[in-house]
Amino acid sequence: MKSPYERPIDRRHFLKGLGVVLALPAFESLGPSLVASKTMTRPRRLVYVGSHLGFWPGGFFPKNAGKDFEASMTLKQIDRHRSDFTVFSHLDHGLGGGHKCVHSFLSGIKKEESAGFPEKNMSVDQAAAEFSGSRTRYRSITAGLKGGTDMCWTRSGVNIPPVSNPARLFEALFVNSDKASLEEERKRLLHRSSVLDALRESAKTLGGKLNIADRDKLDQYLTSVREVEQRLQMSNEWLDRPKPKSPINRVVDQNRLHIEEMPLLYDLLVLALQTDSTRVASFEIPMGFQTAELEVSSYHGLSHHGKEASRLDQLQIVEAYLMRQFGHFMDRLKEADLFDDTLVAMGSGMGNAHTHSNKDLPVLIAGGGLNHKGHLICPEDKGKRIPLSNLWLSSLQWFGMDTERFGRSTGTFSPMNLA
Repeated sequence: MKSPYERPIDRRHFLKGLGVVLALPAFESLGPSLVASKTMTRPRRLVYVGSHLGFWPGGFFPKNAGKDFEASMTLKQIDRHRSDFTVFSHLDHGLGGGHKCVHSFLSGIKKEESAGFPEKNMSVDQAAAEFSGSRTRYRSITAGLKGGTDMCWTRSGVNIPPVSNPARLFEALFVNSDKASLEEERKRLLHRSSVLDALRESAKTLGGKLNIADRDKLDQYLTSVREVEQRLQMSNEWLDRPKPKSPINRVVDQNRLHIEEMPLLYDLLVLALQTDSTRVASFEIPMGFQTAELEVSSYHGLSHHGKEASRLDQLQIVEAYLMRQFGHFMDRLKEADLFDDTLVAMGSGMGNAHTHSNKDLPVLIAGGGLNHKGHLICPEDKGKRIPLSNLWLSSLQWFGMDTERFGRSTGTFSPMNLA
């Protein structure tokens, strides 16, 4: 079924905007590495897309390996991009818990087990956001429908909820605050900074009086304080810089169907990347994705199909729509000349929603200027399996990070060169 809102933005107007490549002005205080110039290396970008219920394995995974794989029912929706993506079989985090484990998709670590890891259950997008720092107005942008799927987590284990209102995202990207609002924001930042200074000093005086468990809690607290300070610093740096001019008409606040919001949010994320407002983005598709407009039963209900043919047919309508929108997102990135500099990962922390399995997750990566492999079948035997965290680690290294571990990684992703 074709959505009446699959292309919410006038194509000629959109492409006209995408033809304008914006760069940072030459701010001396930022140092030569960030000064815009003709010889400046094109920045790389990371995007992670996650769906709470994943995809029905029988419709997602191709039956044969390699670049000449026969497209599955779901992947047919993006077959025009087949030379520009790799789909993986037998990748996961070795975890279980059904719906309660889905949030570990981008971290490899369940939040209740995060205390034993140096970076807690920080997600890969937020690791990239820390590295990106204040190069852009927003270290990262998390968008999504409804409440999302809880896949983005800070170093201190705090969940980042998605922006689900397209009008709010548009305002964040393109609408400049008036002088009164800017002054109010400046006062708010100054006040919060003073409060944080006082809290940090108070916490330090407690250090020698606490036992090991309490010192761990204090360390988590100070980590949270540092994160807030970094965000405040970046807010100050960008507060007086004008936002880029929007190449599209203003997105107004109004009631929209999920099938209208999804393509619009994808388009706004492309504009966020194209205007260099951020270099790290994520998009979340919730369990509560509304499917009535597709004239099928509830998404969650259909995921528990019981192998019933009629319910699987309906589920395929939903999953085809989701993949079709992802394909349009890739179209937009190519139109904006961003695709080869943007590594996009799509998948889920749910392997088979019908059985609540978190094994054999549906995962693909696209773009990034890589030599893509089509369908890459990773080792299935328990002793030879490759953690999904290895792929996330390699994506961070592709982004430019000098790091040797992430989550439960055992090394870089050996079956494919992401360098």
